[in-house]
Amino acid sequence: MSVVRRLPVVADLTLVTAGAMTANVAGYLLQLLASRWLGVAGYSPFASLLAVQLLCAVPALALQNVVAREVVRGAGVGAAQGLALRCAGLVAVVVVPLVPVVSAVLSVSFVASAAALCAAPVLVLLSGEQGILQGRSRFRELAIVLGGAGILRVTPAVVVLAAGGGTAAALWAAAVGIAVATLGARRMVDGVAGADASDAAVRAGRGESWSRTSSEITGRAREYAAGAGVLPVFRAAQVQAALMALSSADLIVSRIVLDENDAGRYALGAIAAKIAFWLPQAVGVVLYPRMAQPQHSARAVRSALAVLTGVGAVAVAGAAVAAPLAPLLAGQDYAPVQGLLWLFALNGALLAVLQGALLSAIAADRTAPAAITWLGLAIGVGLMLGCAHSVSSLIAIATATSALTTLVITVLALRTARTTGESDSSVPGFGPNGA
Repeated sequence: MSVVRRLPVVADLTLVTAGAMTANVAGYLLQLLASRWLGVAGYSPFASLLAVQLLCAVPALALQNVVAREVVRGAGVGAAQGLALRCAGLVAVVVVPLVPVVSAVLSVSFVASAAALCAAPVLVLLSGEQGILQGRSRFRELAIVLGGAGILRVTPAVVVLAAGGGTAAALWAAAVGIAVATLGARRMVDGVAGADASDAAVRAGRGESWSRTSSEITGRAREYAAGAGVLPVFRAAQVQAALMALSSADLIVSRIVLDENDAGRYALGAIAAKIAFWLPQAVGVVLYPRMAQPQHSARAVRSALAVLTGVGAVAVAGAAVAAPLAPLLAGQDYAPVQGLLWLFALNGALLAVLQGALLSAIAADRTAPAAITWLGLAIGVGLMLGCAHSVSSLIAIATATSALTTLVITVLALRTARTTGESDSSVPGFGPNGA
């Protein structure tokens, strides 16, 4: 059925922000505690494996967006869950051979590498359930799943670290927590589907069933399209992969171009970037269902980019003001990055705006913007490897790369938003399916 029934309101943003912030604060707490308990040298591999895990979770992020888009357009819960299961299987096939590769490249243990990578298929299943809730505009339930998943993922890892466990044990504990969260999300979705079915039956009894029945017929037709394969997810994944690679490349490169201590300091500074990046996550989540509807897409894109820019400016200012607290929270070993936290936050804020622009492309099944992002990533990584020899130079190059890439993609997104609804043709380079 068509489930985008109302304009996004402050209540929706507040709910999703609360859930997302709960998850994010839990994640930042884990990283802060890990940086203190593992030490500067020990924290670097832990942070690098988390970055690798984020990259391997790209299919999960793509799946959530595709599922939400198709649910908005009428796809059923069964088709969406089946698609998630197939995608999880494919991810498992891909990540298993990568375990020894990641272990060798990052100079970490095989067990730790396996823990980070084997969580990826489970994240795919979790994201499928989140996409169903998002597409149905069930933001209260989505907020519960987001916050609960963050807590269940972090709590076991913190307990293990507090007990003296290392990187591998903590990552395996987090993986178990993700699995438990996925089971809980599935029960939540099943409950929502049952409630919606009951509501449809009541409406039918009152003679209000025509529009609902019509959309359900469309939904059944769309189930075949959603269940036919994973190609739509692959198209969205290349957009998400470009974004995630751009947001994580500097942290991975830091393990190559910096010594062990500076790499650990850079990893702590990157927490500020992650905060600025994920802080406005609710904006995209709430507005995305409207981006997937042509009649509302233009306004939703403009609103999202405006809000993301404003939140980013606040995040950068907040990082500058709170910078003196960093050594107090993480230890004096991290004092050298104190003055750079605003720059890390700026990098994250720029990436948040870029994410909003790319979400508008995924909502319309447009994938060409990924090519621009990959180009920016290639140039940036080349400069990092060749020119970055300190924490300050590495974050400066990363931020400049994010700024230029975000500027280009945002201009294209705004141009596309202005022409939405005027004709079926799109701005060159921003057409459907990358045409």
